[in-house]
Amino acid sequence: MLDATLKSQLKTYLERVTQPIEIVASLDDGAKSRELHDLLVEIAGLSNLITFSADGNDARRPSFSLNRPGGDISLRFAGIPMGHEFTSLVLALLQVGGHPSKASAEVIEQIQALEGEFTFETYFSLSCQNCPDVVQALNLMAVLNPNVRHVAIDGALFQDEVEARKVMAVPSIYLNGEVFGQGRMGLEEILGKIDTSAGARQAEKINAKDAFDVLVVGGGPAGAAAAIYAARKGIRTGVAAERFGGQVLDTLAIENFISVQETEGPKLATALEEHVKQYDVDIMNLQRGEALIPATDGGLHEVRLAGGASLKAKTVILATGARWREMNVPGEQEYRARGVAYCPHCDGPLFKGKRVAVIGGGNSGVEAAIDLAGVVAQVTLIEFDNQLRADAVLQRKLHSLPNVKVITSALTTEVVGNGEKVTGLRYKDRTSDTLHDLALEGIFVQIGLLPNTDWLKGTVELSPRGEIIVDAKGQTSIPGVFAAGDVTTVPYKQIVIAVGEGAKASLAAFDHLIRTSAPA
Repeated sequence: MLDATLKSQLKTYLERVTQPIEIVASLDDGAKSRELHDLLVEIAGLSNLITFSADGNDARRPSFSLNRPGGDISLRFAGIPMGHEFTSLVLALLQVGGHPSKASAEVIEQIQALEGEFTFETYFSLSCQNCPDVVQALNLMAVLNPNVRHVAIDGALFQDEVEARKVMAVPSIYLNGEVFGQGRMGLEEILGKIDTSAGARQAEKINAKDAFDVLVVGGGPAGAAAAIYAARKGIRTGVAAERFGGQVLDTLAIENFISVQETEGPKLATALEEHVKQYDVDIMNLQRGEALIPATDGGLHEVRLAGGASLKAKTVILATGARWREMNVPGEQEYRARGVAYCPHCDGPLFKGKRVAVIGGGNSGVEAAIDLAGVVAQVTLIEFDNQLRADAVLQRKLHSLPNVKVITSALTTEVVGNGEKVTGLRYKDRTSDTLHDLALEGIFVQIGLLPNTDWLKGTVELSPRGEIIVDAKGQTSIPGVFAAGDVTTVPYKQIVIAVGEGAKASLAAFDHLIRTSAPA
């Protein structure tokens, strides 16, 4: 299961284990059980502190639990955690084996203080880059608090269970048998949902903070660059982010970010956050901007947050990025995560052998169709224009696939379902105005981005597309308020451009501070 290089790396990691670990597998006679058996035997052979047995009696097979002899940790993987989840397995081994987590002391204390009974089940797919954050967060909680139990389930391997629970998007999280959440969730976000007093405590702390010289709203590439360049000037810098990393977290493959030929979104997001933390920056995560109150008479700008707190600053840099554009047709919201999806890499494996549609003929849409074609039975790509807009090389690849059909000059008018899940879509042929019904089980929407500026309407000047209008220095219509990245009118929404724009806006904000604070 493990090649020589990976085995050597894992052996090095396992040298950090300080306490015995028991791996107990529940297996059957299937091929996947044999694969899991071989993997776990290999892992156990890499450390004298790890023992393996196949004496488990769990109903999910193949699966395995990790525990300490005589311990009360309830942590289980149902399936074979390779792919994106191999890191989750390594971290679980280290943490069960006594290696300390990188979580802050405050967060660890919050986990250990949780009261009640929490049985979590997470459905993941091995190709999902969003799933490991959830799996790793809940695994850590299970290690630190015996009241928390967690099983991570490979949805592609337990199709009957996925069908019975109507799981159509990953990660899907259940708590005590009820739906808890879907999509990427970090440790702090999960804690915030189950520790109901955490939000009030956080708001109280935020309200007590002194005013910042530069407050960055948003934690994507533009926000990270802005924070670094401000902190390097030695001025008081803060970042309020709904989720640090922004849309990069939802991006699977990133190519040609200068000096980095290829990486994955979550890895880049982690690197961005670690870089910011090298400086004296006050990072306030899980904080969404709700209102901007511009300064008057040379005072301070105020940013009100959704949690009830507010922050004040001499200058503000808006870097709230963008989100997936929706079709805004009947049925889309009703069947969201029940057949309507926005991440083909994450949710594609759940539609194995089924019929799906991809909405959008740009690069993202064509790439999604190509990826899905290797998993599903049939892909129908629907494009509003009379021709695809993707790069020629992608179009050639698309047209070479036998299970892909392309429909152009088509306007999707409705998502059709049976009350529980998607059963098809309706579209209008724009050349003849005739309506057509397409029977399918999944719809992947890939039609571009919308700027996150709803909360700024009526304050800063916005373009007709809702983007923040900025000048060459990133200055908005409000003196002392700057903007950068995908949320602005700057063309070409690329990570490398967002980083440069964030740095530029930060330098402009510093220049503004110098000029407005200079003595008469």
